Amino acid sequence: MSVRSTRDLTRGRLGAHAEVRARGGRVYWTEQEGGRTVLLGWDGAPRRYAPDRALNPGVGYGGGAFNLGEDAVFYVAEGRVWRLPLSRLEPAALTPAFGAAADPQPSPDGARVVYVHHHEGRDLLAVADAAGGAWPEVWVQGADFYMQPTWGPDGAWLAWVEWDHPNMPWDGGRLMLARVEGGGLSGAREVAGGPRTPVFQPLFSPDGHALFWIENPEDAEFDRLVRLDLESGGRTVWVEGRVLLEPAWTQGQRVMSFGPGGALYLRENRRGRAVLWRLAPDGLDEVPLPEGLAWLASLSGDEAGLAVLASGPTRGERVVFYDGEAWRTRALGWPAEADGGVEPEAVTFRGEDGAEVHGLYYPPASGAERPPAVVSVHGGPTSQRTLAFNAQAQLFAANGFGYLELNYRGSTGYGRGYREALYGNWGVVDVADAVAAARFLAASGRADGERLGLMGGSAGGYTTLMTLALHPGVYRAGASFYGVTDLFLLARETHKFESRYTDRLVGPLPEAAARYRERSPLAHAHRIKDALYVFQGSEDRVVPPNQAEELVRILRERGVPHRYKVYEGEGHGWKKPETIEDFYRELLAFFERELGLG
Repeated sequence: MSVRSTRDLTRGRLGAHAEVRARGGRVYWTEQEGGRTVLLGWDGAPRRYAPDRALNPGVGYGGGAFNLGEDAVFYVAEGRVWRLPLSRLEPAALTPAFGAAADPQPSPDGARVVYVHHHEGRDLLAVADAAGGAWPEVWVQGADFYMQPTWGPDGAWLAWVEWDHPNMPWDGGRLMLARVEGGGLSGAREVAGGPRTPVFQPLFSPDGHALFWIENPEDAEFDRLVRLDLESGGRTVWVEGRVLLEPAWTQGQRVMSFGPGGALYLRENRRGRAVLWRLAPDGLDEVPLPEGLAWLASLSGDEAGLAVLASGPTRGERVVFYDGEAWRTRALGWPAEADGGVEPEAVTFRGEDGAEVHGLYYPPASGAERPPAVVSVHGGPTSQRTLAFNAQAQLFAANGFGYLELNYRGSTGYGRGYREALYGNWGVVDVADAVAAARFLAASGRADGERLGLMGGSAGGYTTLMTLALHPGVYRAGASFYGVTDLFLLARETHKFESRYTDRLVGPLPEAAARYRERSPLAHAHRIKDALYVFQGSEDRVVPPNQAEELVRILRERGVPHRYKVYEGEGHGWKKPETIEDFYRELLAFFERELGLG
């Protein structure tokens, strides 16, 4: 059966930021269990690790929960880095309990662990004694942000990515390389990147002779894979003109890894469909994916095999293992009976200005013509909806709705020009694309133009609110979950990672103050006429509850039909199974009622 009921939405176990790591044939991954992130492994049979502690990497949006050493797992829990020997289940804390940690990377000899640390607004790279016998030391500091620290295979090199405000990591950064000598680093130098050249995932070759990375040069529309010879200093472009770089919303993201046969395996994003390449000095080959799988994430491996998180439009998330010849499923992120549902259609339509806009349309499972439909606006806004399994889309399709995932201009996956079309235009271009989506669905006959709903979370909630306010009647109803309502408050109160994001999306303050006012949904809330449901988490630190509360106050005073629901103990996104089930029950009932389903 496919995803049909709201309870089905609680059955997925891998979660939005699941990670997988493989070494020597052993495979480990994270799962969601009752709203907590737990660590599981496979070394011939499934096994639960660190059962008494939930993994909680807390730098930025999280990620980088764990990594593997030769004989131990290193993970982040309770704000600390822990070492768990594979031979027993008793972990040892390596760092003190203050601040937040992420992406602990053990040195090849197992003596030290480098990790990203954040405390009181300061980010740095620190190194801890893997035996827990010494206080951690600061190795790298001075930049605003750090990610992806990586050891050379002999422990003689350390590479990492850093960047500064007002950039986000996909705007521009620096790839740094340093020698490891004695108790620290020497000769640190910038080997790639720049203010307008983002760099991603440094990776040393197994023989230690080369360093690879992905970059998007300032003058290039698409990305390239570069190899640096560490002995001669010569550079070679191995792959170019493709979408390879993944927006680094979280720590520990991986789109390439060395694997079976010593080859480099690399994922290309082809407009939301994954293509896996095997790169070797003698050529470039595409690796066929298992039937039904169309998206890959978190690549990790060595000579023994490659592990990835994989899914497809009608195939739930899986941890799969590739030994160079065949794929094998190690674990299911969704029960097998959740597989099925409708196949989405990749659609492209034109905005009012003639620009191309992209999306994925899921028809109703009933096959009904001109059904009511819901348009979903993803968050970020620098994000993308791909052909990964989308339980939300399948839920709406199974219940009689058409459903469009809108990859509006500003989304990643379509080149630099498409991604940067939103710069200076947030609240304008995305809103125009949401209006164009409604007209496309109606004009193409995919949906009844009089029965359309719009929804989104975070930045998607912002676009939803702006669209309802500036274009009343285009959508009959809308839902905003933890959506931005006040750009001034967002810039002042959000977490460090995004505190200067609006410099690019709207403009720097105070020069752009008038634009912030004009682009804030609160300034237009009195114009909303269509039914609205506002959802909020009480512990949201990215978009604090005061934003939703002020919006609801205005709606109440103006007599706008609306509902407001706060989930206690939830943050910027839902984790508790009971919250997830209740949210989708409320959301589905709201659109069924407002759009006249049936």
